[in-house]
Amino acid sequence: MKQQQTICVIGLGYIGLPTAALLANRGYDVHGVDVVQSTVDTINRGNIHIVEPELNTFVRSAVNSGHLKADVKPKEADVFIIAVPTPFHEGFVPNIDYVISATAAIAPYVKEGNIVILESTSPVGTTDTVNEVLKDNGVEVSKIHVAHCPERVLPGHIMRELVENDRIVGGITPEATEAAVAFYETFVSGTVLKTDAKTAEMAKLTENSYRDVNIAFANELSILCDKFEINVWELIALANRHPRVNILQPGAGVGGHCIAVDPWFIVHKGGDDAKIIRTAREVNNYKTEWSIEKIKNAALHFEKEHGTKAKVACMGLAFKPDIDDLREAPALYIARQLKADGVTVLAVEPNIESHDEFAIIKSDDAIAAADIIVYLVAHKEFQGIRIFGKEILDFCGVMNK
Repeated sequence: MKQQQTICVIGLGYIGLPTAALLANRGYDVHGVDVVQSTVDTINRGNIHIVEPELNTFVRSAVNSGHLKADVKPKEADVFIIAVPTPFHEGFVPNIDYVISATAAIAPYVKEGNIVILESTSPVGTTDTVNEVLKDNGVEVSKIHVAHCPERVLPGHIMRELVENDRIVGGITPEATEAAVAFYETFVSGTVLKTDAKTAEMAKLTENSYRDVNIAFANELSILCDKFEINVWELIALANRHPRVNILQPGAGVGGHCIAVDPWFIVHKGGDDAKIIRTAREVNNYKTEWSIEKIKNAALHFEKEHGTKAKVACMGLAFKPDIDDLREAPALYIARQLKADGVTVLAVEPNIESHDEFAIIKSDDAIAAADIIVYLVAHKEFQGIRIFGKEILDFCGVMNK
């Protein structure tokens, strides 16, 4: 692959934009596509619409160099990268509508010799669907290369991990695998691993399901420890001193577009054979509902004791510490449910300035005004805060950090 090749990235979100900016800074001419005009305008000014360390520098440099331009429509390129969301419909049925729409949108621009890469985390068989959609839209798929390469990055470390992490590449054909691998090897310093498309799809789902199962164990422990009046954080720290034990940390559930979603892709297709994976999802969802009941009971107890409704400070809305990403966030869900049930919620999220549903309050102001402090996300801003005379519910272990 030569550096002067052109890239078209469909979807300029948490994966698409960092990927586009990275490639543009490596000398590729990158055409980024997003359906939201304000996102396109923001990027073309050299600014960003999401929070991710170093991303602003990469985007500004890429735009100023002329190597990155954004638009609402695709254009011809040598490599097409699809990085759009893959949520699920009601009932945890996988939703690949965005992938299908993105594929249909690029079809008029795909020509012989092009590489089409699906990076969106997807149910097994989705890359085959991309191939079929291209074929149905007049593309001679025998003369192009269609492959899947799932992203494997951690929010907060994306710019580094896009380069350093090993990548899994699986093509519809062996030739497609080789072509896609050659492309990734031009900018990935980690090992680029070859397989077929279905195995690549299943690998990403497996990685996130593994995490989900292990978090479910920690979350179930936290519920049991609450019943037994044991400090779960101390318990886990002691158990992890065993040389072959590494229990993860519990929380108020599991969020994000990956771990909270991807296991359902396996369950949907695997049916009754996906027993442990299904149970883990149910345990982690239950932990969120359990947390809501704990908070409501505390608020009810306060009202009975003081004769006034409790003001509850929800500390954190993001799905994990130190990011602004609210996708599938248990903390946001908890705040919404409390508000819907008539609880006075003081919402604190240091990584965002505003929210459509909640007035975002500074930590100090919320703590001063609240009757009950509820730690939902272990943001660094919450560590080391000393609070006296108020009830504290810590669902994320921030008080033990």
